[in-house]
Amino acid sequence: MLPHGRRRFSSLTICLSLLVLFTSIASAASAVLGIDLGTEYIKAALVKPGIPLEIVLTKDSKRKETAAVAFKPLRARVSTAESESFPERIYGGDGLALSARFPGDVYPNLKPLLGLSHKDDVVSTYSDVHPGLEMVEWAETGTVGFKSDSFVREEKPWLIEELLAMEIKNIKGNAETMAGKGTTIQDAVITVPSFYSVEERRAVTLAADLAGLRVLSLISDGLSVGLNYATSRTFPTVNEGGKPEIHLVYDMGAGSTTASVLRFQGRTVKDIGKYNKTIQEIQVLGTGWDKTLGGDTLNRVILEDMIEKITSTNHMKSLDLLPKHIKSHGRTMAKLWKEAERIRQVLSANTETTSSFEALYYEDFNFKYKLTRADFEKLASAYSDSVQKPIEEALESAKLSLDDLESVILHGGAVRTPFVQKILEAAIKGSDKIRTNVNSDEAAVFGAAFKAAAISPSFRVKEIRAADSAVYPVYASWSLDGKEKQQKLFLPTSQVGAEKQVSVKATEDFSFNLFQKASPRPSDLPVSEIRTQNLTDSVKSLTDKFGCALSDVSTKFAIRLSPTDGLPEVVSGSVSCEVAESESKKGGVVDGVKDFLGFGLKKGEQEPLKEDSRDGSLTLTSTSTSESETFTDSSTTGTQTSDSTMGEDLKKDGNPKELKKRTETIYVGFTTDLSGSPGIKQESLQRMKSRLTSFDKSDRSRVLREEALNNLEGYTYKIRDVLEDEGFILASTETHRDDIEQKSNDVSMWLYGDGAEASLDTLKARLKELRGLVDPVQKRKDEARKRPDEVQKLKDALVQANTMVSVVKQQREDQIKAASEASQASESQTTAASVTSSDEFADLDDETATSSSSTTSAARELPTPMFSEDDLTAIDEKRESVQKWLHEKMAEQEKLSPTDNPVVLSSDLSARSQEINDAVMQLLTKQMRTPPKPKKAKSSTKSTKTNSPKTTDTNSDTMAPGEDAKATVSVDLDDEMEGMHKLSPEEIKEAMAEQKSKPEKAKKKDKSRATGKGKSKGKGKSKGKEKGDTDGHGEL
Repeated sequence: MLPHGRRRFSSLTICLSLLVLFTSIASAASAVLGIDLGTEYIKAALVKPGIPLEIVLTKDSKRKETAAVAFKPLRARVSTAESESFPERIYGGDGLALSARFPGDVYPNLKPLLGLSHKDDVVSTYSDVHPGLEMVEWAETGTVGFKSDSFVREEKPWLIEELLAMEIKNIKGNAETMAGKGTTIQDAVITVPSFYSVEERRAVTLAADLAGLRVLSLISDGLSVGLNYATSRTFPTVNEGGKPEIHLVYDMGAGSTTASVLRFQGRTVKDIGKYNKTIQEIQVLGTGWDKTLGGDTLNRVILEDMIEKITSTNHMKSLDLLPKHIKSHGRTMAKLWKEAERIRQVLSANTETTSSFEALYYEDFNFKYKLTRADFEKLASAYSDSVQKPIEEALESAKLSLDDLESVILHGGAVRTPFVQKILEAAIKGSDKIRTNVNSDEAAVFGAAFKAAAISPSFRVKEIRAADSAVYPVYASWSLDGKEKQQKLFLPTSQVGAEKQVSVKATEDFSFNLFQKASPRPSDLPVSEIRTQNLTDSVKSLTDKFGCALSDVSTKFAIRLSPTDGLPEVVSGSVSCEVAESESKKGGVVDGVKDFLGFGLKKGEQEPLKEDSRDGSLTLTSTSTSESETFTDSSTTGTQTSDSTMGEDLKKDGNPKELKKRTETIYVGFTTDLSGSPGIKQESLQRMKSRLTSFDKSDRSRVLREEALNNLEGYTYKIRDVLEDEGFILASTETHRDDIEQKSNDVSMWLYGDGAEASLDTLKARLKELRGLVDPVQKRKDEARKRPDEVQKLKDALVQANTMVSVVKQQREDQIKAASEASQASESQTTAASVTSSDEFADLDDETATSSSSTTSAARELPTPMFSEDDLTAIDEKRESVQKWLHEKMAEQEKLSPTDNPVVLSSDLSARSQEINDAVMQLLTKQMRTPPKPKKAKSSTKSTKTNSPKTTDTNSDTMAPGEDAKATVSVDLDDEMEGMHKLSPEEIKEAMAEQKSKPEKAKKKDKSRATGKGKSKGKGKSKGKEKGDTDGHGEL
């Protein structure tokens, strides 16, 4: 074996180790998440081995979570930099329900605000609906932030990305709980509206990163629905003559409306080896949208009508209350907004509904509101054109008409509104093409989860190639020689993932910008700035080493739409030029080297080198031909000669060298800086992560505190029941019980007072104090109940040990006696054999000697006693010591009263019983200390074959009666002991009874043989049974 320092592992061991490591890592990272990030609701679907495409349930077992987070204020305002206890965060519907109580700390429907400037109209509309929220401008980025009443005024505002990260992390926690203990989810695919530009997409990515998720891809809502639609369908194969299917996905959610024209088709592609396979393809052909049209827009229609009717009441007129006063009142607006949404949803299934408000705005003002479906449709009629506008824009972008559509697939909660459905039917000219064959709530999240599983290497799914579109045109701009240049790279319909080569006439380091052109916005949207690093040096290398002219140098950059976020990115950059090289028609490079060294010509055809008078070059002249080849000195290794030199270098036989061109390429390094609105500084990003982590820590501490509070309160109720228990009363004094009752009552009163806000350590200390009073009595009670059973078990174990000692002693005496009798029989047999060899059978000396030797060997192979004297002494001493300990402890225990602490515990009694049982078990399983059964020697076999009947008779006659039976007893006992390992006390009793009965059976057998049943008849003959017994003894 090699030393430890030089020991090598086999390749199989290494491969198996790597496989186990890879499997464990893959198993831990195999779960992925699909998230449908909606305005009003957030839905998630989990993909994990054993959990395929399962909706993540909320803590209330709902299939979707309300997109809201609330801070439940503490008694005093806190600072994240100084305090360890933060306000409680409440998510979903529970958080939204607090909007009437804490209108300044409930943040619903944040998605429309992502990436928008503080001056955007959408931000102003949001502020009008939620006047209780204090919205401020974040100076670093110019976007929106919120000031919370739960924190000190010096606290930095909470950005939209931070609040959205809290909601996403809550969804992530629910998914990990559903996936099982030990599962950590790190990857996700998130849906976004198709109109999201660079700023909104980066805001979503930042929120996911703050939540601890890596975005595998951002997928548009329409494509996600189409992906879910294609998972259970197959489409015509286009390369086999099939016609693609064109469908339009109309998605109206709470905050926006989009329409996406999708092309579905099958395609046969090459598979592994000689086989082909058919895949499904989905491509976005065109999109249209309305950023402000959605369920919230229709809710605002109802809200405005309620405010108008409230202010038109006589009570409000008498107070000169105007609509602006209602809109600026946070609690009133929160109540009205919640009721407006409920009314719209009810009117989708009913023709009219009513609502009642108590203490609205004023404590003494009650209001009742009634609305019919017809009145609601009249109020919403102003948005009729907006409903059908996305369809028209999508068809125009795809250059298609309504006749080209197979169907219109509806998705989103707001499409259930009858008002919307009527307008869609009118726009599409009938209801024949309108389809509701997908789940309007969950199709998008299922598509996102399918996309996540397709990207992850841990899963194998149906192969569907889905391609999103750029939506906005992408341009590149740069400045060269004082001139501004611009080039269009991608169209709005360009596929995400497509790559394009862009040529730039630049020979020195420069920078260029990538940006989107969003038509509704007045200015372009910068994406990134790219700066080259080694362009100047690379061009100089091409001109110096390869003789390239500056005009021939080409600078190219590979730019693509990123498959992750759909934004343009530079993949690589290079400079190149074409270089000419020569190659002779006759032979290759190796042949040219051979000719130069003189190995390529026949003997006698080589002439000395002569100096050429033209330019000092060396000329090689041949005597048989007029060929001459010129080699020009070069100061640079690896460079190619110029075209002019190659043109002059001709062969004398008239065959010119063949000129070829190759492209010499040098890759260009570059850096990418994100552009757009001023990015978040690194220190601000670190501060966000730090206070989010502190918030999580505070939440965990709050959960632990609530558990401690519940445990303490529950323990006080338990004490009331314990004090009435008979066993507890017997084990305690009346004074002690009064003390426990008093302490419990004090704690109960404290919990309803200052204890409700007590710290975790204080609650634990109070619980420990109560347990210190109750536990000793409870322990005495439990010991009094368990002690009798444990004492009886210990006594039973002692009886078993005593029985085992008696059995072992008897077996040991029998074994010694059997060995002694066998030894005497062997000696008498040896003596008889010697006498026989001196009589008239002297000619059989060899055979007799062989037989005698075999018999002596058999006598030496008799088994030794199984148990030694030390074994008996050890178990006997253990039994006596435990018996003495039990007698002493029980005597002391009997002197104590039930209210005294016991001197002997049930655990001590159980441990002593186990010690005795272990000693008995060790004795039962002890193996015989004898060598294995020997095989018969060849000489013995031959001797047996040649032995005369007289020899056999001698062996049979000289064997002591009962000897074979005793040997059989030893073998049976050996086999029995080998089969005993771990036995229960009942099995130990059975084993000891069986062992005790075996010697008695053996004695009976010996007695029957002694009466003559086992004797030989005649001088040299024996019965078959006796012969078999003799052979069995010989085997021992």
